[in-house]
Amino acid sequence: MRERLPHALLLHGVPGIGKLALAEQFARLLVCEDRQGREPCGRCEGCRWFLAGNHPDIRFVEPETMARSQADAEEGDEPKAKDAKPSNQIKIEQARALGDFVHVMSHRGGYRVAIIHPAEDMNTATANSLLKNLEEPPAGAVFLLVSHRPARLLPTIRSRCVSVPVPVPDSKAAGAWLAAQGVRNAVRWLMFAGGAPLRALEYATGERGEAIQRVLRGVAAGDRNALAGTKDREALEPLAEVLQKMALDRAFASLTGKTKYGSGAIAGDARAWLAYARSMGRHRTLIRHPLNPRLLAAEMLAGMPES
Repeated sequence: MRERLPHALLLHGVPGIGKLALAEQFARLLVCEDRQGREPCGRCEGCRWFLAGNHPDIRFVEPETMARSQADAEEGDEPKAKDAKPSNQIKIEQARALGDFVHVMSHRGGYRVAIIHPAEDMNTATANSLLKNLEEPPAGAVFLLVSHRPARLLPTIRSRCVSVPVPVPDSKAAGAWLAAQGVRNAVRWLMFAGGAPLRALEYATGERGEAIQRVLRGVAAGDRNALAGTKDREALEPLAEVLQKMALDRAFASLTGKTKYGSGAIAGDARAWLAYARSMGRHRTLIRHPLNPRLLAAEMLAGMPES
């Protein structure tokens, strides 16, 4: 298996199905020093270093907003200004540092593995910097790109990777896994998460789920004024997500008689609700920008179809 390994894999699929966990497990297999096994042995030095989170031959390349990136600052990095906000993009400096990483010899005499996640969070300059390493990969270097939206990647990046689509897991298996995690109403949360078990777990056990519940209750009560009064920027994403999924459910109910997300929506004008769902998708991309939360919430609700 290792002799036929491509230098770059693109693992892609919807968020919340475990793509990053799959990439990490594969990286662990590559640095496992039991060369005969099809699974990491869990006993060798390579496995122990990985499990400790500090294997020298594995590098994560992620936006600063992800906690692991903030904790793993490289020695010699310039200190951040006190008022500097963590970036939600993968910076070009990270891609350049990755070039230095893959071109040095392995600490353990095996592979050097770079995990880029989410790969679509690279801007064009960063992607072009990574592309140089993908075009002329050094021996023993493996790139694992994890992407929720591979269409956002440069075509030249995609063309140099072996595409590995990661499917949504079987609903019965995912529901059983959620139940084993102690999740109540596992089927309902899994449905709202579009079948993605990790996202369903986040919804069922975290603040995001509580925010979603509040929006669903407000929508069910028809209290648009209360929803339009959103003051907190953190509440905008749950609002936009619920409105988008509700719109899709209303369109699906009209076209097929069934809903996908279990939002409680009834059938409506399919064309109007599909158009509204697309507009909510655009609004979800605007939430990152410093817009007035109250005005953005009011605009989202004002465009809701009447039937």
